[in-house]
Amino acid sequence: MAEPMGFYTDTTVCIGCKACEVACKEWNQLPSTNGGLNTLSGDSYDNTRRLDGIHWRHVKFIEQFTEDRQDGRWLLMSDVCKHCVNAPCLEVCPTDSIQFGTIRELKDRAQKRVEQLHQTGEKRAYLYGADEKVLGGLNSFYLLVDKPEVYGLPPDPKMPTRNLKSGTWFSALGAVLVGLMGVINFRNRGARLEGQEERP
Repeated sequence: MAEPMGFYTDTTVCIGCKACEVACKEWNQLPSTNGGLNTLSGDSYDNTRRLDGIHWRHVKFIEQFTEDRQDGRWLLMSDVCKHCVNAPCLEVCPTDSIQFGTIRELKDRAQKRVEQLHQTGEKRAYLYGADEKVLGGLNSFYLLVDKPEVYGLPPDPKMPTRNLKSGTWFSALGAVLVGLMGVINFRNRGARLEGQEERP
């Protein structure tokens, strides 16, 4: 049986060049926004804003500055649709922020990178989605240096099916209530009609 494959994104080496976004658009022949007349978002250099039907790759720019703007940092995270067999974003990435391979190899490589960052003083570095804590482990995981929600990732994602059982009971209860209301309505209407017929 073949080993599971996946993506590993090291946000600490992404430089925000957006070459991956451009390569993705060209390779997949995606149209430009508003015919090339894109309105600036006002969110730093993040004019793509999110993944959507014509943006299958998005480099998120997160600015963290003090109020006086004397001290700060940019966090950059490249997010992707993860559907290409031969992904052009991997070819153009000048820093290897985006990596593809077997999950086992990627986890080993990522853990070594976290250890390297810890040794050089970046104690905030950790892997998101590489262990069992996030939905049992993801096939696309990230090296982050801040909380997941800063990057737009859920801090504690849950499977949607966890609500399935309670949702089923509420749906059944709602159907019973609608049925009872219908029976009562027909009964009341029938009684009104009988009352009208009995009057001279």
